[in-house]
Amino acid sequence: MFWPMTYLGVLAGAFLASIPGAILGALLGQALDRHFRIDSWQGLRERLGARPGLSDEQLLFFLLGRLAKSGGCVRASHIQAARREMQRLKLDAGGQRQAIESFQQGRDSSEGLRSLLRPLARRRAEAQAVLQACWRMARAEGSIGVREHELILLWGRWMGWDSESVAALDRQRRKESPSIRTGVYEQALHLLGVDGSSDAQTIKRAYRRLLSRHHPDKLAGAGATPEQVRDATEKTRELHNAYALIRERKGFR
Repeated sequence: MFWPMTYLGVLAGAFLASIPGAILGALLGQALDRHFRIDSWQGLRERLGARPGLSDEQLLFFLLGRLAKSGGCVRASHIQAARREMQRLKLDAGGQRQAIESFQQGRDSSEGLRSLLRPLARRRAEAQAVLQACWRMARAEGSIGVREHELILLWGRWMGWDSESVAALDRQRRKESPSIRTGVYEQALHLLGVDGSSDAQTIKRAYRRLLSRHHPDKLAGAGATPEQVRDATEKTRELHNAYALIRERKGFR
């Protein structure tokens, strides 16, 4: 004989109500751990917030797409950098299709990434590989822009890394000789019209003034020719890179 479902529901409710809160919490915790294979409520929130079925490779290429677009547009050098990462990972045809799709999703998406990256805080080796790939993508055009630099440091922080450790993963930076780095730094100071003794506020004001003067959107609105807009775009990139280098060397935000 079957019990009516409403009566069973009443019995179940009465049973649960009779269990002390601490014991009920422990029972629920064990059930969640068995079902989701997680060890904390925070882990549950991360599990629920993560994209279903997103593999490590898909997450990597999602980040690379976001990074490539951070400068304003994805260029051929970014595409080549993504393909080198596919070769590095030895992806088959199916894996390459997924990587391309993830790259495009990252390029076009504006959703937050914190919930996707926090689980990597418990997987340091995987986080390191992701950050190194991000540095390689950021250098696809030869130098790193302000936005790219900030994004990688931010993502590293969400993965549980401090800024110095994230910066140390940029192998190209370590390969550069001190004389080259010094020469580039002097050029950056000259480009902004400041010197090594200038304080942070002076440097920021100089950067913003030059950025406003050479911003391509402003010039385009004033009736500049396409060639002048292209020159302004390149000048803006140079200013971004110079400011990022000076800020990193002097240690201000």
